[in-house]
Amino acid sequence: MKIIFTSSGEGWDAKIDPRFGRTDFILLYNEETDELSSIDNREIQGVAHGAGPKTAEKIFNLGADVLITGNGPGGNAASILSKMPLRIYIKASGMTIREAYEAYKNNKLTKGA
Repeated sequence: MKIIFTSSGEGWDAKIDPRFGRTDFILLYNEETDELSSIDNREIQGVAHGAGPKTAEKIFNLGADVLITGNGPGGNAASILSKMPLRIYIKASGMTIREAYEAYKNNKLTKGA
């Protein structure tokens, strides 16, 4: 299973970024290989419009099964993500990536739309 986290940094101790579209990093954890990799998303900060859909497109291309984020994707981004079998979990703001992963494994995150 591939799990995506919106993150303010790289690594397990980074915090979940509450923003979806303008998240600084997209972290991808592959449970099968136990690998955590990061995609720098900071170039999106200079985009005036369409940050959510651009980030959603990156996530779509990664082929993830689960997305864990803070506030969740907005309408345009959500419509892109709805085209894939992706389970979205929200309200992980303030948690580290490790804490959010544990909360997910223990069914303690809120399921998003």
